[in-house]
Amino acid sequence: MKTRAAVLRGLGQDWDVVDIEVDDPKSGEIIVEWKAAGLCHSDEHMVTGDMVPPTEIWPDLGIADLWPMIGGHEGAGIVAEVGPNVSSVAVGDHVAASFVPSCGRCRYCSTGRQNLCDSGGGTFLTGMITDGTSRHRMLDSGGEELNMLAKLGTFAHHTCVSDTQVVKVEEDLPLEAVALVSCGVATGFGSATERAGVRAGDTAVIVGVGGIGINAVQGAAIAGAKRVIAIDPLEFKREKAMEMGATHTYASMEEAFPQVTEMTWGQMADQVIMSPGVLYGEMMELGTKLAGKGGTIVVTGIAPMTQTESSINLFELAMWNKEIKGTIFGSLNPRADIPRLLGMYREGQLKLDELVTQTYSLDEINEGYRAMRDGENIRGVVLHG
Repeated sequence: MKTRAAVLRGLGQDWDVVDIEVDDPKSGEIIVEWKAAGLCHSDEHMVTGDMVPPTEIWPDLGIADLWPMIGGHEGAGIVAEVGPNVSSVAVGDHVAASFVPSCGRCRYCSTGRQNLCDSGGGTFLTGMITDGTSRHRMLDSGGEELNMLAKLGTFAHHTCVSDTQVVKVEEDLPLEAVALVSCGVATGFGSATERAGVRAGDTAVIVGVGGIGINAVQGAAIAGAKRVIAIDPLEFKREKAMEMGATHTYASMEEAFPQVTEMTWGQMADQVIMSPGVLYGEMMELGTKLAGKGGTIVVTGIAPMTQTESSINLFELAMWNKEIKGTIFGSLNPRADIPRLLGMYREGQLKLDELVTQTYSLDEINEGYRAMRDGENIRGVVLHG
């Protein structure tokens, strides 16, 4: 099958929209016609290198080369073809992408932690999860094999993926909404409701109100937090946070700290969710100080992969009984929670349409990412024709 895709050829480069060839699916594989793809910051982290392993350790990880790579891991589409031994979906089914596969058999899936499925371990390796061989090739460079971000490649009109990487959804749901839930919405919402454990009456602070942070705001508000405090330098995003349930907004942690101290009578926040566009180690000093005794700090934002130092007062961490947690996919389970969140959207409890600031064609993908970098969008979405 010939189709089109946005391909990244190396660090610091623009996305290049090219013609590609997709092979027929093999056992356990399907071809998805992607209809909508979210412009998630994680793809931008590949451009900037924040999520790219240092080349000197590529041999240890089994990486021959990362480039060229089809981008996109947040998406929704329609099953166009199924290979042998596929029973979870059929041609014509509407599906959400799942950037963390769920095999259902590994230690983590079988203990209710699908977001940690062992099948996700080959994210940076060329080839399919199923057998390690490639189904995607460039047409303009002699059939060069293509890698795919998270083995999904939703910045393409069609890709071949494992059936463990999609979740069937109801056909009447708008696919733009389904795409957002497949990553950013679930990650932010779960960071607040699952990993941080926000409860009614709590004070929750969300640092960074992008595509993930805005949904942490929603999650904290839905969970019943008394105060939902959103921190972001951009006024546009602070205003959007108020529409999504924030009770207070501030431009920086420095500005918020005395205000949180005063409004909580010195007890500080019950939860702090760190979800800036890029999380640097020095940001954790105030991030942890914003949390009070017994407080939980959830690290959701992506830090540069090579960063190994963070500013944390260990005495305070111990003596105030605080805890710092990491999270991927908001510590939710894709097969259970993607349909659950879409059900909340259907019932008017979760706002999704309001998240989309602008839509783009695939050819406009670089403009979409420019708008994200410049803070013009809460969420941009590519709609495939």
